[in-house]
Formats: sequence, C-alpha cells, structure tokens
Amino acid sequence: MSPTGPVVSDFPVTSSGHVTFLGAGPGDPGLLTLRAVEALASADVLVAEPDVLDVVRCHARTGVSTPEVTVVDKTSTAAGVPVLRDAANLVMEAAKGGRRVVRAVTGDPGLDGNTGAEMLACAAAGVPFEVVPGIANVVGVPAYAGVPLRDAQGADVRFVDARTASDRCWSEVGASDATAVVSASLDSVAAAAGELVSAGRKPDTPLTVTIAGTTTRQRTWTATLGTIAQVLKQAKVLPSPDGHLPVIAVVGERSSAAQRDQLAWFESKPLFGWKVLVPRTKEQAASLSDQLRSYGAVPHEVPTIAVEPPRTPQQMERAVKGLVTGRYEWIAFTSVNAVKAVREKFEEYGLDARAFAGIKVAAVGEQTGAALVDFGVKPDLMPSGEQSAAGLLDDWPPYDPVFDPIDRVFLPRADIATETLVAGLIELGWEVDDVTAYRTVRASPPPAETREAIKGGGFDAVLFTSSSTVRNLVGIAGKPHNVTVIACIGPATAKTAEEHGLRVDVLSPEPSVHKLAQALADFGAQRRDAAKEAGDPVTRPSERRPGARRRRSTT
Repeated sequence: MSPTGPVVSDFPVTSSGHVTFLGAGPGDPGLLTLRAVEALASADVLVAEPDVLDVVRCHARTGVSTPEVTVVDKTSTAAGVPVLRDAANLVMEAAKGGRRVVRAVTGDPGLDGNTGAEMLACAAAGVPFEVVPGIANVVGVPAYAGVPLRDAQGADVRFVDARTASDRCWSEVGASDATAVVSASLDSVAAAAGELVSAGRKPDTPLTVTIAGTTTRQRTWTATLGTIAQVLKQAKVLPSPDGHLPVIAVVGERSSAAQRDQLAWFESKPLFGWKVLVPRTKEQAASLSDQLRSYGAVPHEVPTIAVEPPRTPQQMERAVKGLVTGRYEWIAFTSVNAVKAVREKFEEYGLDARAFAGIKVAAVGEQTGAALVDFGVKPDLMPSGEQSAAGLLDDWPPYDPVFDPIDRVFLPRADIATETLVAGLIELGWEVDDVTAYRTVRASPPPAETREAIKGGGFDAVLFTSSSTVRNLVGIAGKPHNVTVIACIGPATAKTAEEHGLRVDVLSPEPSVHKLAQALADFGAQRRDAAKEAGDPVTRPSERRPGARRRRSTT
C-alpha cells in the first residue's frame, strides 16, 4: 500500500461486479468464518495481503486468479516509469470486468485503514460490496496466548497501535488502569512500554508479548513494563533481523505469569511447534496431518513411494469388466491407492459408483473406507478390531454355497502386497482374482532443503508407518539426525528402523496411524511435564542440536 492511501483509477464498472472485503484473522486458518469460506469458494479473483494468502488460498476454487499486491512507487511515477498496480486498482479492475472479487486482509477489515479507503472507492464507483468480519489480531492473539482481557469486574480495555499512537493516546492509557492491548513490532515494544511508564503506569505492571500469534510459531514472553527490554535481550530475541515482525503486548493484571501458567492452552499442546516428518503423500497423510496439527505440530509430508499403473493393464481391465457383468460376489480394497486405481479405471470406461450395485465391498481400514465413501460407496465390511488384512480376515464370512450365489472375490492391490489376505480368503472357501492394480516405486528425492533438514536435525520427529517407508526415506533423503524422535507403527517397522541405525523412541500400541500419532503426542506431553518438573525450559527435540538455540532466537 502507498503510505498516502490507495490509487484509484476511474473505472466504469459493470453491474455484475462484486467485492467482498474479508478478514482472514490473525494467522490460524481454522479461525476463518464459515461466511469467509463461502465467499472464497465463489471468488473469481482473490486479492490478498502476502501474509494471509496461504491462509485463504486453500479455500478458493481451482483456477482463481491471485494477482500480486504491490506498492505504488511515487519515485517511478515522477520519473515517467509505469506505476505498479496496487490492491485498490487490482480490485477495481477486476470488478470492472464483472468478476467476483475477494479482498483478504489480516485480522478484521474494520481495523484496517487502507481497507476503509478501498470500500469508499467501491462506493464512489457504484461497485456493490460486502464486509465479512474476521477475528482481529488484538483479540485473537491474546486468546491464544492465554491472556484474558477482562474479568468479572469488567475492566476497561484500550487498544493502541504503537506505530500511530499520539502523545495524547499514550497519556490517556498511561493514566488509566485499563488493560492495554498494544500492537507493535518486536524491536519497538520496549519503547512502547517506556511510553506507558512515562505516562504514569507503574514499572512493575505485568505484560505479555506474543509474536506469530495463533500459529505454531507463536511464542510469548512474560515480563513487566520495566523489565521487558532486559527479558527480550536475555532470551536472545533481540537484537534480531526479525525485529520488524509484529507483536501483540497485553499490559495489566490479566497478563500476570500466574494466570498464564494455567491458561496458556495453545502453547501447552503436547507437540506445540514440533516439525513432524510424515513420509506419505498429501492425499494419504491428510487425516494424519490434521490430527498432528490438533496436537500443535507442523506436519511436513514427504512421499517415499510413487504409484504407477501396472506394466500390463489387461488383467485390471478384465477384472473391472467382470465387476460390471456379475463375475464377483465381493471386492476387497486394501489401500487408498487401490480405491484410486479402480476409480480411475471406472472413469476411463464412463462408469461410476452405481457399478458396485449388487456387489459386497470390503475395506481394510478407516482411511480406505473414507476413500470409498468419497467415491460414493459405503463399505459392507470393515475390521471390527485391528485395522489390517488380518483384522479384515477375522470378520470375513466363509463362503456358503446356499447364501452366496458367486464364490469369487476381486482383490485389486499393489504389486508388492503380501499374501496374507489371499491365503486367508482361499482358506475360507473363496476363489480370489488377485489383480495388480498399481505398482509402487521409490519416490524421487525431496528438495535439497528437506534432505538437509532430515540429516541435520531440522525435524523434531518422524513417523514411520511401514518398513518400506524406513528403507525408502533413508534411500532418497538420508538417515534422520539422532536428535529426531523416531516413532514406528509396529515391531516390524521398529526392527527395520533399528537395522538402519535409528533409535526408536515411540512404538504405537496398535498398527494404526492415528494411534501412532497419539503415542507421539503422549511422548511429547511426558517430555514437557518432565522438563517443567525439573525446572528446565520446555524445548523441542530439534533445539538440542548444535546451533539450534541461536537460530531459534531469530524467529
């Protein structure tokens, strides 16, 4: 944005254009409102501040235009160089073409001065617009830091922007006993504290300072107005090249250390800030990554295998045709990839889920079952116990010639699958068409930055969900650093990890990826509790490596 306000072109606008000014909140994507998600899903053009683009883009439809927001350069204008387009012009240009525009800003649009000017520009040009409020940073960040702004006595709350506050503003807030919520930068917060002390606040008034609020990079310091500069210096937070980053400081009794110890719910999550390597594709890891995020972790998916079509597709083609012509009584899916392979073959032939009519469908576990439901098929059989081929066999009915008109099972699976399910079905009296639906090959190596983080201790933990993920990850990226917590889904996977020289720290009590994630969370909680009981600072495993603490001080 230009410091003197947006530049607005005199665009004639069609009646079908529309602008939604949308608050994206303080940083946590989960804080977007339902109305915000609806507006994003119908947008033709998304004009977003750079720091919230990733928060909102995932809710926009495929193909939405996301023009870059740039700052108007007065110097280039004076020199006759074409002016770079700013947000207001981007919005107006898109609305002129009759497009639905979402203008996304940090926090709440009503607290953004430039957004107000853009709304006036729409009104002047006759462009219809709406406002979707968002959670303001000055409210959302203290809530995530465990700092209530009011109590039962209803204390006053004052909001101060240190960048624009006048002497009169400082004097009024300093002379009161209200809770002050100050928006500042990391390197200016001590100066803001000094302004309040000069205006009459006692130097021993408690305050908290939170950076990167509502994200897994959040960090909060507790001090007083008189000690905050020293606290930040001792924590090696300042001086720092990141001193310009925004912070929210809360001044008043509500931010006392005693209360924060009880109320800091977000930063107390068992895996808060942990960078966890998940050696699976994004599609496979979706629910697992969501679970890890609920524990405060930052999942990073790295595929260790790639899925390719079978070398000879004729067998798969015959089986799918047999599915339609009534050759099978059952079809059993042992993986999400098997569901995907059959679905793609269906689409190739112009078929859909209706082709499963009259056929019983089995799924080996919850994720495979969810993939079938997404396809429009509700599984008839899933394991009641262990989520595995063995668990599925425990519940599979034996073939009964009286009740089963057909004795054949279609089993689409990987080229490297084990024989457990085939042998078990044959023992139960079924004939099995064991068909290679896809091949698994070792994935390409991840980017150099990821490989360095794996070998250099940049990850706090890695989840191994099979022996092949161990072998493939080490093969394409190298062995994880010894500070990285190694979590394995079962004894066989743990044995493979140990054979590769890895120390296994966490073993899932059941062969389930979700139980594995829970076990890692329990490990993290025990580690946190032990540190607090010993009076030690709570740190992440990656901070134990040489130089890690110094690097952290810049974030």
